[in-house]
Amino acid sequence: MNFLAHIYLSGDDDLLTIGNFAADSIEGNKYKHLPKQMQDGILLHRQIDTFTDSHPIVKQSKKRLHENYGHYSGVIVDILYDHFLAKNWKQYSDVPLPEYVDVFYDMLSANFEILPIGTQKLLPFMVADNWLLSYASISGITKVLEGVNKRTKNRSKMNLAVAELQEFYDEFEQEFTLFFDDLIQFTQNYIADKID
Repeated sequence: MNFLAHIYLSGDDDLLTIGNFAADSIEGNKYKHLPKQMQDGILLHRQIDTFTDSHPIVKQSKKRLHENYGHYSGVIVDILYDHFLAKNWKQYSDVPLPEYVDVFYDMLSANFEILPIGTQKLLPFMVADNWLLSYASISGITKVLEGVNKRTKNRSKMNLAVAELQEFYDEFEQEFTLFFDDLIQFTQNYIADKID
């Protein structure tokens, strides 16, 4: 899953949310110096990724993209799934998405000094272009895919995946909805069992 899903799945704990969001900036076990709830968020992020990568519905979505994008198809599916979460946000939260996103950005700013360096560098760009809110539109997802493609020095051609999103929109949306219900349940169970 991509940023918005990881944030949403963390619940109401600020440090758990920050850890879950920032986990991709942390290699291996280089998180032991961080607050306990942030460490828990990093481990939660990794559990979510493992569950996602092995889920048959996600594999079905990736398969649709694999011929054109190879191993980048998983990254694309993560981004497309965040689009459907943002687009259908009212089904998952009573807090309007613009308000939810602003609260999250404020939370990151208030805890800036404990963010990993990679996340600190990313944050100004994320806020300036309001990535999380932009996920709700196809034009926003187009910009995100273009940005990720640039970071791969145009090797991934991810920017072209908007064509598949539009062609198979209903299929991707249905797959996201079914999968996300499973992921919510998995995450809730993990938090209840593993996190104090």
